[in-house]
Amino acid sequence: MKVAITTLGCKVNQYDSAALASELGRDGHSLVPFEAGADVYIVNTCTVTDRADWESRQLLRRVKRWNPSARVVMTGCYVQANPQGVAAVDGVDFAIGLNRRDELVRAVRGEFGPKQAQVLVDNLRQAEGPPLLGAEVFSGRTRAFLKVQDGCDQFCTFCVVPWSRGRSRSVPPRAILAELDKLADCGFQEVVLAGIHLGGYGHDLRPQMGLAELVEMVAERARLARIRLSSVDPPEVSPRLLEIMRRSDRVCPHLHVPVQAGDDAVLQRMRRRYDTRLVRDVLAEVRLQLPDAGIGTDLIAGFPGETELEFERTSALLDSLPFTYFHVFPYSRRAGTTAAKLAGHLPKPVVAARARRLRRLGERKRAAFASSLAGCQLRVLLEAGAAPVSGYSRNYVRVLVPGSGPAPNHEVSVRVTAVRGAVVEGDIA
Repeated sequence: MKVAITTLGCKVNQYDSAALASELGRDGHSLVPFEAGADVYIVNTCTVTDRADWESRQLLRRVKRWNPSARVVMTGCYVQANPQGVAAVDGVDFAIGLNRRDELVRAVRGEFGPKQAQVLVDNLRQAEGPPLLGAEVFSGRTRAFLKVQDGCDQFCTFCVVPWSRGRSRSVPPRAILAELDKLADCGFQEVVLAGIHLGGYGHDLRPQMGLAELVEMVAERARLARIRLSSVDPPEVSPRLLEIMRRSDRVCPHLHVPVQAGDDAVLQRMRRRYDTRLVRDVLAEVRLQLPDAGIGTDLIAGFPGETELEFERTSALLDSLPFTYFHVFPYSRRAGTTAAKLAGHLPKPVVAARARRLRRLGERKRAAFASSLAGCQLRVLLEAGAAPVSGYSRNYVRVLVPGSGPAPNHEVSVRVTAVRGAVVEGDIA
């Protein structure tokens, strides 16, 4: 069978798609680009916002226009959150849960036969044991993702992920090292350690361990040039983690610290487990320990009840902190969440205007960080693609490298020769 997979959402979702692609390859199927003609299309969905649900449905409709006879399998967080709703969408043949990889493979084989859309979904809040692994195929990428943790027990008021991903579950360290060895054997130079709640890694293991211990172990034992972390919540950016990152030549000086808001009253309504004082202290320590680090964040604009004063406090705090880029999300009402029931939902134009303002601030932050790199020497992992060649530095800046040079998937030293806004260019040193 010719199979096409497309993925919406986070790095964990990308890992799940890669693991499924590897499994299908071992089963004898051919993986083709999503735009190519395929016998089976798999959409790995996201449900973090209403728009993510809409994008999943749009992809399904696009598939049916391309190939009306193709078999369509929907999986991922949208399916976990609303399996019957997904199955009811015209054109869906299967709605299969995240932990039902065997059934996904059987659906691709055609073993279930032509029937009404089938739903094969478990309640992941009841799931036990470590998440499924096995990804070796990351098409077109020079970096791989490794899911070391899945699920979440935080229950922020705006979020459906604890239901769609289940309870927090960690991959044992021995299994992580084995997967890293496989990825190194596949030729990857960089691996991103990913999790839905990465900072909660190891709390469910016996004996318990923490994220800092995992990073230290991986930095010492993995046969990889670069290790990068995905999102780590502010309370979990510990002094020990920063010390390990500072000492290790393998762990990239880059942190994504999702603060979501910069006002204490809003953070309380979100049920985030920190306040703005902790955010200030953590970011100051990150900048002290890792002076050249790239530091990103996630932000929700227009949370229910957010007053103009609270938004101004958020803007002022963010302006004062050493973030180098923002991911901004307009608040999206999600059925079943506590936030959906809160008073004070803002008009969409107000939410959109606040999101635009935060994005402009983020663009200025990104440009200022890029400007600070003028004349610096960066270690860049080159990527495949059209000219000019580019890649990411260890502190997560995309660097353009005009002219010919080493092949992709090589780390090279690049001296920054020009900065235009947030665009960084350099020559191989």
